[in-house]
Amino acid sequence: MVTLIQKVRLKNKMGLHTRPATSIVKLLQTSKSEVLFTHKKETVSARSILSILMLAVSNNSQITISVTGEDAQETMDRLLEGFRTCFGEGALGV
Repeated sequence: MVTLIQKVRLKNKMGLHTRPATSIVKLLQTSKSEVLFTHKKETVSARSILSILMLAVSNNSQITISVTGEDAQETMDRLLEGFRTCFGEGALGV
């Protein structure tokens, strides 16, 4: 089984709030991989909006994404693209 780990810096002005968390959960609906986010020594499932919100990731904070499973590379690529594009919000937020 493949495990990929990548660190990303959050560029959303408002941090990892409800809108991008919802986008992440929707993005993962078709994924077969386990996806975990780690921030400040706390690790949660990226499939839960509440868990993502509990991390309280602010703008310019770094998180670690861990993806394990048969479609790990595709899932990681989609997540990285989402973080790169600020999940459609732009770096300045909405």
